[in-house]
Amino acid sequence: MILLKSKADLAEMREAGRIVARVHEALREMIRPGVTTAALNARADEIIRRHGAIPTFLGYPHTGKNDFPASICTSINEVLVHGIPSDQRWLEPGDIISIDVGATYHGWVGDAAWTYPVGAIDDVSRRLLEATEGSLWAGIAQARPGNRVVDISAAIEAYVAQRGFAVVREYTGHGVGRNMHEEPQVLNYVAPGARRTSPMLQPGMTLAIEPMVNVGNWRTRILADGWTVVTLDGKRCAHFEHSIAITEDGPEILTVL
Repeated sequence: MILLKSKADLAEMREAGRIVARVHEALREMIRPGVTTAALNARADEIIRRHGAIPTFLGYPHTGKNDFPASICTSINEVLVHGIPSDQRWLEPGDIISIDVGATYHGWVGDAAWTYPVGAIDDVSRRLLEATEGSLWAGIAQARPGNRVVDISAAIEAYVAQRGFAVVREYTGHGVGRNMHEEPQVLNYVAPGARRTSPMLQPGMTLAIEPMVNVGNWRTRILADGWTVVTLDGKRCAHFEHSIAITEDGPEILTVL
């Protein structure tokens, strides 16, 4: 079931989103060689709690595995999503790092991810980041009443394909609200039959749109910790995400200051 949000609900979600945006703003300033991912996690946790929220990811359940042990996800180079912060993993020149942040404020979730360069990066990585971020904006542009969820998917897939990269298929965007993952699923590609069955976008829907893009093929695998997702071929990947609301006037980005 797709849950529509009231104006009061959206006011709470905007505040959750602003907290997430504050975290990204602070962590962006920290990114440099020698900084550990544990230090990024500690700073994020402090900001989230100081603003009256709780880290959405911390303790997130996993069937058959340990709950997620950190407040943010830090995914470097070939790690696509769900990278676990560690005091044994520090940033190195030329790395790219995806930081995924979730904050729950008064029971409402804000969720956004961004991939950042660590100093100067190679040309392929630069183009990867540009393509993935651009596909996010292309998808958001389609998030308006009268379109369908598949229109978001198609825009993302086309933007990425035109730039020679591959959209990941095993992981997707999603509805967001009182729970981090709600209906509908927001694929980053057009699945068979999707144009016939895709939900219509309506005011009050709230979505986390999050293209995940690989330099090589789209396949991934999960490491033994049960969380960390890496590209199957070991090539680099990127992840960009905003939480948005569908309004009568088009998309409203919730995870901004």
